[in-house]
Amino acid sequence: VQLQASGGGLVQVGGSLRLSCAVSGRTISNYDMGWYRQAPGKEREFIASSWSGGSTYYADSVKGRFTISRDSVKNTVYLHMNSLKPEDTAVYYCAARALHTTTYDYWGQGTLVTVSS
Repeated sequence: VQLQASGGGLVQVGGSLRLSCAVSGRTISNYDMGWYRQAPGKEREFIASSWSGGSTYYADSVKGRFTISRDSVKNTVYLHMNSLKPEDTAVYYCAARALHTTTYDYWGQGTLVTVSS
């Protein structure tokens, strides 16, 4: 499974971005998909997940501002980010987890989001 994240960039406070994670090698229908981020000097943290069964989960820090979605036809997962804050500045990674497993085994290369104030 190969994951290619894109869509990062520089945005002002309060702005929006949409990150994409194109998946090849396997259909995302058989995977739970997640987004993580890592800010400078901090550990990587969970942001959002979309389970194959349809459930979605969010970190409290982004709940109500970020939305994860998936397009099975395009085999792509998205992270829609609204009302961005400076503390959202980080490298964002997408990840895939095979069904009935507990760890994300497949990771994209990351895309940088910078929110300027």
